[in-house]
Amino acid sequence: MGDRLSLIRLVVLDVDGVLTNGQLTFDSNGTEYKTFNVQDGYGLRKLQHADVTIGIITGRDSSIVAARARELDIQHVVQGANNKAEALSVLLNELNLTAEQTLYMGDDEPDLPAMQMSGVSVAVANAVEVVRERADWVTTRNGGEGAVREVCDRLHDALT
Repeated sequence: MGDRLSLIRLVVLDVDGVLTNGQLTFDSNGTEYKTFNVQDGYGLRKLQHADVTIGIITGRDSSIVAARARELDIQHVVQGANNKAEALSVLLNELNLTAEQTLYMGDDEPDLPAMQMSGVSVAVANAVEVVRERADWVTTRNGGEGAVREVCDRLHDALT
């Protein structure tokens, strides 16, 4: 997989279950809360400094995701994506990149089509079984608990 990692110029992440632990928390007013791992964020910054573009494709719509993306200067965010492979294709066209230059990281069945079209597919350790089985790489860490950082560090090493 090292040769394929050296081709990566775009990392695309799901949110719930990848950038977060997948739990949804709401208060009595319906306000949603998400927890992000600060080490994941630093890893993403390292990749950006290595000229890797970061993208987010998520099936849900959340102002929290938009805020976290702004904080990390992630400019390519697709929320409410019913078809993640289609959203990835649009993003690849916009960036003039190929699927082989893409690493997609997911945790559940809606991620599979985008994972399967990417050059490198990654499942978090606590992804559903079918996603782990079909991924090129399964992290040792769970989503929201440093899995993204694990990928960032290995990819950064392969690129530098």
